[in-house]
Amino acid sequence: MARKKLASCCFKLLLLTSLITWSTVLSLDSSPGKHSEELSIGGIVDLTTHIGKEERAAMQVAIEDVFSDVDPLLVKDSRGEPTRAVSSAKNLIKKNPCSSNCRLKNMARDFLRRRARGQFAQMKAVADIINSWKWRKVNVIYEDINSAVSGIVPYLISALQDAGAEISELLPLTHTLSDCSLSESLRNLKNGQCRVQIVHASAPLATKIFRNAKRIGMMEKEFVWITTVDTMNLIDTFDTSIISSMQGVLGVKSYYSNSTEMFQHFHFKFNSKFRELYPREPFYEPCVYALQAYDAMRAVSLALKDGVNSSKSFRNSTTNSLMLSITGEKIVSRISESNFQGLAGAFNFQKGILSPESLFRIINVVGRSYREIGYWTEKLGFSESTGAASKYSKSMSRLGQVSWPGHPWSVPRGWAVPTSAEQFTIGVPASNPHREFVDIVYDQFGRAICVKGFSIDVFKATLKFLPYDLPHNFVPFNGTYDSLVEQVKLQNFDAVVADTAIVAERFQSGDFSQPYADPGLQMLITARTKNINRAWVFTKPFSTSLWISIGVINIYNGLVVWLIERNYEQDRNAEIRRGSLLNQIGYMLYSAFKTLFSLNVDNLSSNLSRFVMVVWLFLALVLTQSFTASLSAIFSDQWNDLATIDVDTLRSTGAKIGCDRGSFVVAYLRDVLNIHHDNIVKINSGDDYAAYLVSGKIAAAYLEVPYLNVFLAKYCRGFTTSGPIYKVGGFGFVFQRSSPYLPDISEAVVKTPPMNITDYKFLASRDSLGFPL
Repeated sequence: MARKKLASCCFKLLLLTSLITWSTVLSLDSSPGKHSEELSIGGIVDLTTHIGKEERAAMQVAIEDVFSDVDPLLVKDSRGEPTRAVSSAKNLIKKNPCSSNCRLKNMARDFLRRRARGQFAQMKAVADIINSWKWRKVNVIYEDINSAVSGIVPYLISALQDAGAEISELLPLTHTLSDCSLSESLRNLKNGQCRVQIVHASAPLATKIFRNAKRIGMMEKEFVWITTVDTMNLIDTFDTSIISSMQGVLGVKSYYSNSTEMFQHFHFKFNSKFRELYPREPFYEPCVYALQAYDAMRAVSLALKDGVNSSKSFRNSTTNSLMLSITGEKIVSRISESNFQGLAGAFNFQKGILSPESLFRIINVVGRSYREIGYWTEKLGFSESTGAASKYSKSMSRLGQVSWPGHPWSVPRGWAVPTSAEQFTIGVPASNPHREFVDIVYDQFGRAICVKGFSIDVFKATLKFLPYDLPHNFVPFNGTYDSLVEQVKLQNFDAVVADTAIVAERFQSGDFSQPYADPGLQMLITARTKNINRAWVFTKPFSTSLWISIGVINIYNGLVVWLIERNYEQDRNAEIRRGSLLNQIGYMLYSAFKTLFSLNVDNLSSNLSRFVMVVWLFLALVLTQSFTASLSAIFSDQWNDLATIDVDTLRSTGAKIGCDRGSFVVAYLRDVLNIHHDNIVKINSGDDYAAYLVSGKIAAAYLEVPYLNVFLAKYCRGFTTSGPIYKVGGFGFVFQRSSPYLPDISEAVVKTPPMNITDYKFLASRDSLGFPL
């Protein structure tokens, strides 16, 4: 009977660590003289590393946990070379070739491409750390291997974009890079503005990076270092010299529970197996990769065991060749259907992909080791514990104090003034009808030398509240505001700083910050004064009937006092009784009117007359105060016309209405307020509105509220507003779509103390200093 070999499948779990590629090759030997269930399992690991040796021991433990009578693991050493690992796998498969090997190898190749454990979750954890401290730029230092470029780094870029951050520099490195070249590359990062470094590299390369970074002064205050699981999963194997060069580093570390009964069982058997295989090797606690190797080998062993059991009866009814093909497919299918709680977490497949890790430790290197400051869970965020009662937050600031490089307790800004950095290009209007907001100063040769104005000053004040520096330069642009904003869409400018109205059409070209000036559109008209006869203006406070009533009451009061006082014989009142009747009446009227301005009750003899005078004096006080207030109001109100002008009147009469040339207000008047285009007068300068209104060239003008405030502050009399304020516009800064700076700028605008344009010094002096271009 010819010897047959049933090749079942190949399983390769890509563990994204430095120079480690391992896989398992399984074979079922049914040749004559051997038991039909005798198995031999092969594995390929990098035995030049301590991790590879741990993986070998862990896989052997997994095989023994499933099979009680199995040959030891057939190990091939890849020596850290992926091509050697592939060659070793082929040699194991071709050990006893058969008719179905070609089909099985094709099936295995497709299977392996889809069985790498997803790594996007840890990239999101790193991005959430970045977002917790509002850092908007990061440098990424990664190991330049195919798996990193095609798998991990794109995920990190995507996660950072979701968090509102962008990559300033990408630095690919190889493990063969010399210290001199590595230091030079790091110095280039040090000379830039960004101080946040993300390291995604194998442990050997990462330790090399940190040693050189410390030597050139990049582990000091204001620097931030964040590492992925590739480094932190092996931090327990680092010696004290490496730990000392990593002080203040934050890292993401795989999570597993070491308190379960399954782990305790594995731990005991692993210790024995590792010491048996490598008695002279220093012993550490099993790393997460050893746990993952155990889980993977357990899944393969369980699938193989089920396949062997189910194929016994099938051999009696078909050929060995056909049985070989079907059994291989079934084993691959059973591996895909694996669903158990492994040592390193849940082991199952989602849509053909090995389920990713969703829970990580957040650690901080401090002192001689590290401390665990919390956890990160996908879709939930950060927490201080992993229990059911855990409280989650999107920010890791709730996890407690972090020790940063250089041992500062304050959170680093994440940036510094660079020795060399690309300037942020900001467009400004070369010509502005309202120069109080943006004004470009030219020299005698027509060259722009500086830019100034209210909008520029607000932007400068806003930059002070950013958590980083933003080197920039202003570039004048000739054209309309719409075409200026469109330059952002065309990426000719990074931003636009001007009195740019926030209107819907412009959102097609860029995104706006929070408004820094009040929104609104209102009518400006000439204030028509009332025709007041100044000779008789004193009669206006009271009506004619009231004046007559006051005169009658005053005469009546004087008559009563005179009748009472004339009966007394005192010398001081003799004058009342002497003289003709006409003289006595004149004296009576004089005394009555005199009480309006002075209190002469001491000259009266009778208490009854004093009582009458007190009542009259109280009434006189009320009358004089009312008269004074009414007269003041008349003089103050003479500049205002009580008859208001509304848009309906302007529209029905065909009156001319002015607005800024090139402004969105032109379309608003035409399309929203239904003003005929022939009645819209486009004005070139804000200073021209006064002349147009006074001369009658326009009956009214529509200006945005900030412009109105400036105009009314300059022309205190003769003009006023009329009608409602239409809630449109508002001034904002324009940035490119999805710009990482926009959220910070908007937040800074809110924090910036209000600046009142009507109090702005630019109104008083056109010679104020500007900012150089």
